[in-house]
Amino acid sequence: MTGLPGRVAWNLRHRWRRVFALCVVGAGVAAPLLTGLWWTLPLAWFFGLGILLPVLHTLTKPVPDDDPDEREDATGDPALDALRERYARGEIDETEFERRLDRLLETEDAETVADSADGDVADRVRAGVRREMERLRE
Repeated sequence: MTGLPGRVAWNLRHRWRRVFALCVVGAGVAAPLLTGLWWTLPLAWFFGLGILLPVLHTLTKPVPDDDPDEREDATGDPALDALRERYARGEIDETEFERRLDRLLETEDAETVADSADGDVADRVRAGVRREMERLRE
C-alpha cells in the first residue's frame, strides 16, 4: 500500500495510542451531549485515558528477546554497532572502518570514559573490533 491508505495503516499500527486518545477525548465530549448528564465527560476520560489506555499499552507492548547469543557483540553504542554492521556487510573497507572508528572514539563523551571502571573504553572497543575482524577473516 502506498499513498494515503498506506500512511493511515502505518499510523494506526504504530501510533495507535494517539488515535485511541483522540477517540476517547471525542467520546468524552460527545457523552454529555448524547446523555444529557454532565458527569459523563470526566467519567469517559477517566476510564478511557486513566484505565483503558495503560492496560492496552501494557498488553500490546512487545516482549524483549532474552536470546543472549543473538546480539552477543553489541556494545550498547548504536553508532559503533552500525559501523560494525557496515564493515561486516562489506560496505566499507578496513582502512575506512578504522578511520571512522578513530573519529567515533575521539568524539566519545568524557562521562563515558570517566564512568568506566575496568579500563579505557577506547582500548576495550579496539580489542573487540580486532577480535571481530579476525573472526570475519576466518
